[in-house]
Amino acid sequence: MTFRYRNTRARASGSSSFFSLLAILAIFLSGINDLRAAEAPALRILALGTSLTQGYNLPPGTDYCAVLEAKLKARGHKVRIINGGVSGDTTAGGLSRLEWLLEEKVDGVIVELGSNDALRSFDTKETERNLDRILEILGERGLPVLFAGMKSPRNLGADYVKAYDAIFPALAKKHGVLFFPFFLEGVAADPKLNQKDGIHPNEKGTQVIVRNILPHVEALIAQIKSRKKR
Repeated sequence: MTFRYRNTRARASGSSSFFSLLAILAIFLSGINDLRAAEAPALRILALGTSLTQGYNLPPGTDYCAVLEAKLKARGHKVRIINGGVSGDTTAGGLSRLEWLLEEKVDGVIVELGSNDALRSFDTKETERNLDRILEILGERGLPVLFAGMKSPRNLGADYVKAYDAIFPALAKKHGVLFFPFFLEGVAADPKLNQKDGIHPNEKGTQVIVRNILPHVEALIAQIKSRKKR
């Protein structure tokens, strides 16, 4: 009886040591994973666009890119939004500087272009060709894209409005990219959300834009991460 009792205690002691070792190993591995996560570089997302992306006439830290980055970080995303917005830029201008912007490593791209084409009544076919080529280049680079749509000013005539507005959903479908139908949704033509010029969002308007586009950007981030695992 005594021998069997001691043997049982020995086995119990051995099992306890074994499980303690497993627990220590699990904690160690968890620490390594946490360290790797902390060391992982932030995702770099290029925001290619116009003054709407640049943050025309807004105080530092309140522009679209800065607010979007802050909101994403608050939601646990390790990301950097690179402000590639240029005031007054057209789709031709965006196309001409795209290769230069892509010399820096980026993981994904948000495209917001076309508003200035409409304001200048450019031929819609030219706008479409430029945007088509931009999306084509990004596709060739294997970069996930969030394509932001725009709508024509309604005073340019029904034919122009119809042709212009159709460009964005058609190209999004053609290239199979994520699509945010209207960048200025809920902001356009609202005096409370725009600066005195009636065109550029103020700080409150920028907050609305970021709130609206945020789920789409998170979908872009998920797509980036998915491609990185392949």
